[in-house]
Amino acid sequence: MMQTVTLRDVTKKYRSLTILDKVNLDIRESVITGVVGRNGAGKTTLLKMIAGFMKESSGELRVFGERPFNSLSVSANMIFIDDLMGFPDSLTLGDILVECERFYANWDGELAKRLLEYFSLPLILNHRVLSKGKRSTFNAVVGIAARCPLTMFDEPITGMDSAACRDFYRALLKDYIAHPRTILLSSHHVEEMEDILEDILLIDGKGIGFHGPITELQEKFLLLQGKLEVLEKYANKYAVIHRSSAGPISEWIVDSEHTEAELKELKQAGIRISAVSASNAYLAMTGQTRGGVDDVFNAMERA
Repeated sequence: MMQTVTLRDVTKKYRSLTILDKVNLDIRESVITGVVGRNGAGKTTLLKMIAGFMKESSGELRVFGERPFNSLSVSANMIFIDDLMGFPDSLTLGDILVECERFYANWDGELAKRLLEYFSLPLILNHRVLSKGKRSTFNAVVGIAARCPLTMFDEPITGMDSAACRDFYRALLKDYIAHPRTILLSSHHVEEMEDILEDILLIDGKGIGFHGPITELQEKFLLLQGKLEVLEKYANKYAVIHRSSAGPISEWIVDSEHTEAELKELKQAGIRISAVSASNAYLAMTGQTRGGVDDVFNAMERA
């Protein structure tokens, strides 16, 4: 499979601050990749370099085989959607759709109009009068209908309600199935988009913490469920990433490096073993679940 985006030892600095450090990366063609990481990890910086909006400080970055910065070819085959996306105040939403058709070779105006109608966005409105959620919805529709070979969404659901979020991801998936292209979805909320992702790209510690199929990320961890005293007796030798409890049952997320004999022992002890969700695996990778809120209350009870 061809690579749409390649990075070789790419570093990005702002004065003395290093945002990304010697990143090596290949983004596969016609795959939906979730770009995830904590706030400030460098997700937006990475996407803006790929879009050609800013230059890398060092290293080699290629999109469709050429350097994206100031590239008309890359610009014509790429769209970058975020909540700062602006349009001239004088244009109505209908006017913007007309201009999009002139610029994007694969533009589907009929799809755009149908989606805007579904989301209750009249074409006579101006972009500037839209609420934050409606503006994000309109921008997202433009991103879907443009059908660019490289489509990037940076925190696309900002301000949307839960129903609009679900509808956006469903619309994106349905159109991607009919018209495959390379899609990058940036967010720090994996649970909202994990059902449509094929690959996960985790930005962590100024570099790549993980990049690969979402199933491989999930396979790094196991969820153990059982009575606390049983878990403490049989599972305390494993690296526990997260502990939580619901009534008499406790849940531990642990590293998945177990032998068949060890797994058998856990099951015989009455411990239920299951896979973790992609969002829990992501949180475990970034250390966000370590301790957990339950430990705050547990510590107070012990004090």
